[in-house]
Amino acid sequence: MRIGMMADAYRPHVSGITHYISQNQLALQAAGHEVFVFTFGEAPPGEDDPSVFRTPGVPLAQTGYHLSFRHTRSIRRMVQSMDIVHVHHPFLSGRLALRYCRPAGVPVVFTNHTRYDLYAQYYLPALPDRLGAGLFQAYMPFFCSEVDLTIAPSLGLREVLHDLGVATPVKVIPNGVDLTPFDPPQNPVRRAALGIQEGVLLLVYSGRLGPEKNLATLLRAFAGLHNALPHSSLVLLGDGPERRELEWLAENLGLAGSVVFAGMVDYSQVPGYLAACDVFVTASVTEVHPLSIIEALACGLPVVGIDSPGVSDTIQDGVNGLLSRQDLSALTAQLTRIAVDRPLRLKLAEGAKQSAQVYDITRTSRLVLDEYERLLAAPRRQRNPAWREFIIHLPAAFR
Repeated sequence: MRIGMMADAYRPHVSGITHYISQNQLALQAAGHEVFVFTFGEAPPGEDDPSVFRTPGVPLAQTGYHLSFRHTRSIRRMVQSMDIVHVHHPFLSGRLALRYCRPAGVPVVFTNHTRYDLYAQYYLPALPDRLGAGLFQAYMPFFCSEVDLTIAPSLGLREVLHDLGVATPVKVIPNGVDLTPFDPPQNPVRRAALGIQEGVLLLVYSGRLGPEKNLATLLRAFAGLHNALPHSSLVLLGDGPERRELEWLAENLGLAGSVVFAGMVDYSQVPGYLAACDVFVTASVTEVHPLSIIEALACGLPVVGIDSPGVSDTIQDGVNGLLSRQDLSALTAQLTRIAVDRPLRLKLAEGAKQSAQVYDITRTSRLVLDEYERLLAAPRRQRNPAWREFIIHLPAAFR
């Protein structure tokens, strides 16, 4: 099967979406399928991946996204030669997927990875909340009704889509993770390399340091824990636009020696960092299907997070972690609870490893593949096989 993945941004941009596309591509290729990625922007230095096709675009500040309203003619023809196209952003790539695939009879699948309603509050602050919500409520039902299948990575996000007015069926399929590097983690990082002493309770957050992740609340909650338990530290693994403000906040909270900003590390090193820690923590309420939490579970780390769609779909309170109300005092209390109760941590750690198995990429990619095959077998799908074969074998210079 020839499968096209369309996204507004891809490597070197780092996000849960780009990581999922990359891992899903590898899993589908291992199952014997051809998988291509269609995106915008320039290739990173040294990239030599013939499966990735890029159209130049205008950079959008430092976001990693590029603005373009069409793909090149050769890329458009490649898209139209696919058996199925899976789009991961509903706006630029989503509209282009429909424009290119409908005339060619290519089914379009859409996975909604993002709480766009909440992200608008952070990245479109000039828009009043009602206007931003109105835009999404007008667009998402229309877009989801046009694609052949909408996938939500969690039950909570399916409810969010329904609340936005999406009336068409939404299939729930978790975003998968290659669990092999995390269980057991290879080459654990020594705490001394982080400036952390042995015997210290070490919490970790992994992900983007952006305003949508609510990290200021996490730091304030950790400050409350640290006042009660001075032998505790927090590692923030990742980078982003809010790093300077968070470093300033940590210093002003008296945490300069107890919060480590490890920065961006190569993904292959993430399991080693997680293995050095005791608990994974997050205060984000904008998650859809947090891969960083799943990776932590696979390492055997219990997770403390806020009860919200995405997080509460992944964390079972008292089984593999603890859930808190969206309240600073409640989050502080849960951090303190897991910090002082070692038997509870050990119980939750065992539950964490067991619960991670459902997200194995080989399992989830098979579920997605089943949906592809169902769509391809649908009688309403029409195409011109001779025309498709012509496109596939057209010399590259003319595509």
